[in-house]
Amino acid sequence: MMAPVVEELAGDYAGRAKVVKLDMDANPETALRYDITSIPTFLVFKNGEVAEKVIGVVSKKLLAAKLDAHLN
Repeated sequence: MMAPVVEELAGDYAGRAKVVKLDMDANPETALRYDITSIPTFLVFKNGEVAEKVIGVVSKKLLAAKLDAHLN
């Protein structure tokens, strides 16, 4: 459901931020590492650390605002 939004954001933020998807079924260790218990979960990393965590189906506008808040 959120894949098209993630793909749009990847295009919108090309060159400014990396926006990627991860298959949690194929990478369960990542879910454990970042305490992901619900899908979809969106993580914003800054300087290698999780700066934002958004859980659930949300709007592109909200995700863009979360990204913008961490871009310098």
